[in-house]
Amino acid sequence: MNGTAQLGTVAVFGAVWAVLSAGHALADHVLGQTDHQAAHKAAPTPAEVAAGADPRRGWRACLAHVVQYHLVMAAVLALVRLFVPLPLSPTGTAAALAWSMTTHAWLDRRWPVRWLLRHVGSAAFAELRTAGLNGMYLADQALHKAALLVAAVLVTRL
Repeated sequence: MNGTAQLGTVAVFGAVWAVLSAGHALADHVLGQTDHQAAHKAAPTPAEVAAGADPRRGWRACLAHVVQYHLVMAAVLALVRLFVPLPLSPTGTAAALAWSMTTHAWLDRRWPVRWLLRHVGSAAFAELRTAGLNGMYLADQALHKAALLVAAVLVTRL
């Protein structure tokens, strides 16, 4: 790949990353999740499972959010593409959306985020809920953005 082609790839990657980041904020906080989905997507709690609750409870709300979120993400990508000539391959876009859907659903069950924080020495951060900060939320958003970084690579390179 010559210098011009490399520069073009970097520009497309940067544009896609920016679109996915903006789309994420819109989809996760404004248009892609109802109050019901947000309240129930991670159910049940570990204590509820220990008390006999069905561990699959909450998946319906989680998957409804993931579908709604990704419809918003696809619409944002399509809208930007109307005005910016981004060379998005169907294969790369499909791979990116599939990756994002999978990781988003998994992370939104919350236990993987809590498990990770505990295993990297940040168990207290997982429980942080003071001064307007919420450790689980901040870690969740960081992990979603890391997954979207991979999605931007998939869109750009496939």
